[in-house]
Amino acid sequence: MDSKKRQKLEEAGWAIGSAEEFLELTPEEAAYIELKLNLARNLHAARQEKQLTQSALARLIHSSQSRVAKMEKGDPTVSLDLLVRALLALGKTPQDAMGESVKV
Repeated sequence: MDSKKRQKLEEAGWAIGSAEEFLELTPEEAAYIELKLNLARNLHAARQEKQLTQSALARLIHSSQSRVAKMEKGDPTVSLDLLVRALLALGKTPQDAMGESVKV
């Protein structure tokens, strides 16, 4: 956000901060969310790289297309276990599955 816009908002009484501050997340909670979203992004990229549909990936991991869609969007109901299993099913190594490093 540019400084002029920030200044105007602060003068109007708005509080400016991060999502972590707003949600009062601990560093561990913020890292967990970032990890999960990183895995979800990597899953989407890996599926597209393999030129698979969500339905094809679902069949590969014995799940449903709607579940794969939730996995790729970082839905909170999806477990880390399922995300990792799907990435491994696409041929990713555990190191590849993580992709870029997660900020802590």
